Amino acid sequence: QLQASGGGLVQPGGSLRLSCTASGRIFSIDDMGWYRQAPGKQRELVATITDDGYTNYADSVKGRFTISRDNAVHTVYLQMNSLKPEDTAVYYCNADGRDVTNIFIPRSWWGQGTLVTVSS
Repeated sequence: QLQASGGGLVQPGGSLRLSCTASGRIFSIDDMGWYRQAPGKQRELVATITDDGYTNYADSVKGRFTISRDNAVHTVYLQMNSLKPEDTAVYYCNADGRDVTNIFIPRSWWGQGTLVTVSS
């Protein structure tokens, strides 16, 4: 349901843009977000965005990362600037919404993860 892309290897101080598109039998999408999991650590929230554009960021990425979305194509983006080695992780996108099989049951979908490596 969610397909993420845009990860890769980047030097410290560099930038990357992640994208994640929802597809399938979607009726509506509410909040979308990005999470990450570094080796040996638990998955943590990076940023979220509501369907009307309100955003929330982890303190560790405030001022460096920007989350945005295009509701017309069910896509969420994460622009990552001033990357640090500690940003190295697998990044997962998430979307909460409903699908056409039963619009009364809220769903939560996860992407497959995309690896971001920040290293010189």
